[in-house]
Amino acid sequence: MQKERVIVGMSGASGAILGIRLLEILSQKKAFETHLVISDAAKRTVGLETDWKVEDVEALASRVHDFNNIGSSIASGSFKTRGMVVIPCSMKTLSAIAYSFDTNLLIRAADVVLKERRKLVLVLREMPLHKGHLESMLRVYELGGILMPPLLTFYQKPKTLEDMIDYLVGKVLDSLDIDHHLYKRWGEEVSPGSRRR
Repeated sequence: MQKERVIVGMSGASGAILGIRLLEILSQKKAFETHLVISDAAKRTVGLETDWKVEDVEALASRVHDFNNIGSSIASGSFKTRGMVVIPCSMKTLSAIAYSFDTNLLIRAADVVLKERRKLVLVLREMPLHKGHLESMLRVYELGGILMPPLLTFYQKPKTLEDMIDYLVGKVLDSLDIDHHLYKRWGEEVSPGSRRR
Protein backbone atom coordinates (compact mmCIF):
# COMPACT_ATOMS: atom_id res chain seq x y z
CA MET A 1 0.00 0.00 0.00
CA GLN A 2 1.44 3.38 -1.01
CA LYS A 3 1.83 5.81 1.84
CA GLU A 4 0.21 9.23 1.74
CA ARG A 5 2.68 12.08 1.56
CA VAL A 6 2.67 15.18 3.73
CA ILE A 7 5.08 18.07 3.16
CA VAL A 8 6.35 19.81 6.29
CA GLY A 9 8.06 23.16 5.87
CA MET A 10 9.92 24.86 8.71
CA SER A 11 10.83 28.53 8.30
CA GLY A 12 12.96 30.63 10.63
CA ALA A 13 10.16 32.03 12.79
CA SER A 14 10.13 31.38 16.51
CA GLY A 15 8.34 28.17 17.44
CA ALA A 16 10.61 25.46 16.04
CA ILE A 17 9.28 23.00 18.63
CA LEU A 18 5.89 23.11 16.88
CA GLY A 19 7.36 21.72 13.67
CA ILE A 20 9.41 19.18 15.60
CA ARG A 21 6.36 17.90 17.46
CA LEU A 22 4.38 17.58 14.22
CA LEU A 23 7.21 15.54 12.71
CA GLU A 24 7.32 13.37 15.84
CA ILE A 25 3.61 12.55 15.57
CA LEU A 26 3.67 11.95 11.82
CA SER A 27 6.71 9.68 12.17
CA GLN A 28 4.58 7.38 14.33
CA LYS A 29 1.88 7.06 11.65
CA LYS A 30 2.81 4.21 9.35
CA ALA A 31 0.34 5.28 6.65
CA PHE A 32 2.16 8.58 6.06
CA GLU A 33 5.43 9.64 4.47
CA THR A 34 6.80 13.05 5.45
CA HIS A 35 8.81 15.32 3.18
CA LEU A 36 10.68 17.98 5.15
CA VAL A 37 12.09 21.22 3.80
CA ILE A 38 13.81 23.34 6.43
CA SER A 39 15.33 26.76 5.89
CA ASP A 40 18.78 27.80 7.09
CA ALA A 41 17.11 30.26 9.46
CA ALA A 42 14.93 27.45 10.85
CA LYS A 43 18.03 25.37 11.51
CA ARG A 44 19.44 28.24 13.54
CA THR A 45 16.17 28.61 15.42
CA VAL A 46 16.14 24.91 16.31
CA GLY A 47 19.53 25.42 17.98
CA LEU A 48 18.50 28.65 19.72
CA GLU A 49 15.13 27.50 21.04
CA THR A 50 15.43 23.77 21.67
CA ASP A 51 17.79 21.03 22.84
CA TRP A 52 17.35 19.24 19.51
CA LYS A 53 20.11 18.85 16.93
CA VAL A 54 19.12 19.63 13.35
CA GLU A 55 20.16 16.17 12.17
CA ASP A 56 17.85 14.60 14.77
CA VAL A 57 14.96 16.76 13.58
CA GLU A 58 15.68 15.76 9.99
CA ALA A 59 15.81 12.08 11.03
CA LEU A 60 12.11 12.32 12.00
CA ALA A 61 11.16 12.85 8.33
CA SER A 62 10.88 10.17 5.69
CA ARG A 63 12.80 12.42 3.33
CA VAL A 64 14.60 15.76 3.63
CA HIS A 65 14.71 18.12 0.64
CA ASP A 66 17.37 20.74 -0.02
CA PHE A 67 15.89 24.17 0.72
CA ASN A 68 17.39 25.60 -2.49
CA ASN A 69 16.56 22.73 -4.85
CA ILE A 70 13.66 24.05 -6.92
CA GLY A 71 13.92 20.88 -9.03
CA SER A 72 12.97 18.62 -6.11
CA SER A 73 9.95 16.30 -6.40
CA ILE A 74 7.77 18.43 -4.10
CA ALA A 75 8.17 21.35 -6.53
CA SER A 76 5.94 19.57 -9.05
CA GLY A 77 2.17 19.23 -9.04
CA SER A 78 2.51 15.73 -10.46
CA PHE A 79 3.99 14.66 -7.10
CA LYS A 80 0.81 13.79 -5.22
CA THR A 81 0.51 14.79 -1.56
CA ARG A 82 -2.16 15.08 1.13
CA GLY A 83 -1.02 18.67 1.57
CA MET A 84 1.58 20.83 3.27
CA VAL A 85 2.10 22.49 6.64
CA VAL A 86 4.51 25.39 7.16
CA ILE A 87 5.19 25.26 10.90
CA PRO A 88 6.34 27.71 12.08
CA CYS A 89 5.64 30.18 9.27
CA SER A 90 7.42 33.54 9.31
CA MET A 91 5.85 36.70 7.89
CA LYS A 92 8.54 36.68 5.18
CA THR A 93 7.47 33.19 4.12
CA LEU A 94 3.78 34.12 4.32
CA SER A 95 4.35 37.14 2.08
CA ALA A 96 6.34 35.13 -0.45
CA ILE A 97 3.63 32.44 -0.59
CA ALA A 98 0.92 35.10 -0.94
CA TYR A 99 2.59 36.54 -4.04
CA SER A 100 4.12 33.34 -5.52
CA PHE A 101 7.65 34.65 -4.98
CA ASP A 102 9.17 31.20 -5.48
CA THR A 103 12.81 31.85 -4.57
CA ASN A 104 13.28 28.60 -2.62
CA LEU A 105 11.79 25.13 -2.38
CA LEU A 106 9.66 25.83 0.67
CA ILE A 107 7.80 28.63 -1.10
CA ARG A 108 7.64 26.76 -4.41
CA ALA A 109 6.19 23.66 -2.71
CA ALA A 110 3.53 25.78 -1.00
CA ASP A 111 2.71 27.45 -4.32
CA VAL A 112 2.28 24.03 -5.94
CA VAL A 113 -0.03 22.86 -3.15
CA LEU A 114 -2.22 25.93 -3.69
CA LYS A 115 -2.35 25.63 -7.47
CA GLU A 116 -3.26 21.94 -7.22
CA ARG A 117 -6.04 22.81 -4.74
CA ARG A 118 -4.50 20.72 -1.99
CA LYS A 119 -4.48 21.73 1.66
CA LEU A 120 -1.90 24.29 2.77
CA VAL A 121 -1.76 25.07 6.49
CA LEU A 122 0.35 28.02 7.69
CA VAL A 123 1.13 28.22 11.41
CA LEU A 124 1.92 31.93 11.54
CA ARG A 125 4.24 33.34 14.19
CA GLU A 126 4.08 37.08 14.70
CA MET A 127 2.40 39.65 16.91
CA PRO A 128 1.19 42.27 16.84
CA LEU A 129 0.18 42.31 13.18
CA HIS A 130 0.27 45.30 10.84
CA LYS A 131 -1.78 45.90 7.70
CA GLY A 132 0.80 44.28 5.41
CA HIS A 133 0.67 41.04 7.43
CA LEU A 134 -3.11 41.04 7.36
CA GLU A 135 -3.25 41.70 3.62
CA SER A 136 -0.89 38.79 2.97
CA MET A 137 -2.97 36.56 5.23
CA LEU A 138 -6.15 37.52 3.40
CA ARG A 139 -4.52 36.85 0.04
CA VAL A 140 -3.40 33.36 1.10
CA TYR A 141 -6.88 32.67 2.50
CA GLU A 142 -8.45 33.71 -0.80
CA LEU A 143 -6.05 31.37 -2.62
CA GLY A 144 -7.32 28.50 -0.47
CA GLY A 145 -4.77 28.39 2.35
CA ILE A 146 -5.62 27.65 5.98
CA LEU A 147 -4.23 30.17 8.48
CA MET A 148 -3.57 28.79 11.94
CA PRO A 149 -1.79 31.08 14.40
CA PRO A 150 -0.66 29.13 17.48
CA LEU A 151 -3.24 30.61 19.84
CA LEU A 152 -3.66 29.55 23.46
CA THR A 153 -6.37 27.06 24.40
CA PHE A 154 -8.29 27.22 27.66
CA TYR A 155 -11.23 24.81 27.52
CA GLN A 156 -8.66 22.01 27.49
CA LYS A 157 -7.43 23.19 30.91
CA PRO A 158 -3.79 22.76 29.85
CA LYS A 159 -1.30 22.25 32.63
CA THR A 160 1.96 22.32 30.67
CA LEU A 161 3.50 23.92 27.62
CA GLU A 162 3.47 20.43 26.07
CA ASP A 163 -0.33 20.35 26.42
CA MET A 164 -0.53 23.58 24.43
CA ILE A 165 1.83 22.27 21.75
CA ASP A 166 -0.11 19.03 21.40
CA TYR A 167 -3.37 20.93 21.07
CA LEU A 168 -1.99 23.04 18.24
CA VAL A 169 -0.43 20.07 16.44
CA GLY A 170 -3.73 18.24 16.83
CA LYS A 171 -5.56 21.14 15.17
CA VAL A 172 -3.06 21.04 12.30
CA LEU A 173 -3.69 17.31 11.86
CA ASP A 174 -7.43 17.97 11.95
CA SER A 175 -7.00 20.40 9.05
CA LEU A 176 -5.34 17.64 7.03
CA ASP A 177 -7.96 15.05 8.06
CA ILE A 178 -5.35 12.95 9.86
CA ASP A 179 -6.61 11.05 12.89
CA HIS A 180 -4.94 11.62 16.26
CA HIS A 181 -5.48 11.55 20.02
CA LEU A 182 -3.45 14.57 21.07
CA TYR A 183 -6.14 16.45 22.96
CA LYS A 184 -9.57 16.01 24.46
CA ARG A 185 -12.27 17.04 22.02
CA TRP A 186 -15.29 18.93 23.26
CA GLY A 187 -17.77 16.48 24.76
CA GLU A 188 -15.31 13.56 24.82
CA GLU A 189 -13.45 11.83 27.61
CA VAL A 190 -9.69 12.26 28.04
CA SER A 191 -7.90 11.23 24.86
CA PRO A 192 -6.20 7.81 25.16
CA GLY A 193 -3.14 8.97 23.23
CA SER A 194 -2.46 12.20 25.07
CA ARG A 195 0.74 12.71 27.05
CA ARG A 196 0.72 11.19 30.51
CA ARG A 197 1.77 13.19 33.55
